Amino acid sequence: MSEGGATTPGLVCSHHHLYSALARGMPPPPRTPDGFAEILELVWWRLDRALDLEMLEWSAKLGALEALESGCTAIVDHHESPSAIEGSLDVIAAACAEVGVRISCCYGVTDRHGVDGARRGLAENDRFLTAGGRGYVGVHASFTCTNDTLAAAADLARRHGVGVHIHVAEGPPDADAAQRLAGLSDERWLLIHGVHLPTVHGLEGTIVHNPRSNMNNAVGYANPVRFADVNPIALGTDGIGADMLDEFRVAYARLREHDVTAGPDAPWEWLAHGWALMPEARNDTVRWSYPSDDPWHLAYTPGVHALDVTIDGDQVLANGVATRIDPVEVRAKASEQAQRLFAALDELD
Repeated sequence: MSEGGATTPGLVCSHHHLYSALARGMPPPPRTPDGFAEILELVWWRLDRALDLEMLEWSAKLGALEALESGCTAIVDHHESPSAIEGSLDVIAAACAEVGVRISCCYGVTDRHGVDGARRGLAENDRFLTAGGRGYVGVHASFTCTNDTLAAAADLARRHGVGVHIHVAEGPPDADAAQRLAGLSDERWLLIHGVHLPTVHGLEGTIVHNPRSNMNNAVGYANPVRFADVNPIALGTDGIGADMLDEFRVAYARLREHDVTAGPDAPWEWLAHGWALMPEARNDTVRWSYPSDDPWHLAYTPGVHALDVTIDGDQVLANGVATRIDPVEVRAKASEQAQRLFAALDELD
């Protein structure tokens, strides 16, 4: 324990959408969404269509900066920008490198934009991984992909020696995901959400729990302890920032709703499993504003933030301020790009 606060390894966000950092303050959808399917159609699928590479750069920088300020030194990102696919993963990786945060990238392949859109998404994953980028083959979700596209993504991942990073059974439209993906997965896959997965589902890989997002989208509770004997469990945010201590607290509160005898140990283990996905983060150091790193303390102590962060031997946060970039500039540029994004959203059908 360092003077003034506990010291831990860097935390890992095991599922993020850095492109959503500009979404705060966005104009309302054309009508109020009525359920999960319309939330996707009227909010998030409109947002990703409006993105260009300049918006993405500053969205990623803002998301990485906020991760750093929250003691999160590594992000597993899942990206979609159907109007700006080619090169998008390079933009995200470069933005995070500039801030100093570790990043694993993928592009979420989907057939929502036709056969050519799916082909371009697969090609972006292939190009990035072939060039030595760190990441997965991304797939949006089984319910927005044909069987051929799912098989092509699984084959591409095997050829690159990586897993597939895919939303699985998040809401009712994807409730049959286990059947659609049967025989395709392996232990390297990231299975995001799993809310509507049966307890016995037959899929290999790590299930990533995103409690705040699941509550926000009113899709239900994944109750991830039911998978623990078969699948490792990790913790992500699904794009709601990268404050992993906050996500841990919500994960614990949700678990307590279903089991009043539960302590914070299981949600803490879910958070710690991020180190299995990005093991280098174990070598990073974070000095916190609170004197204890006991999960029983952190589960009930809001407002804990990072004071100093060292990544790969380089101090990238000192006394709460990023050292590689100018936080004021990042926030100002991100605000400018957010206004461009909002204008683009107003022009969409």
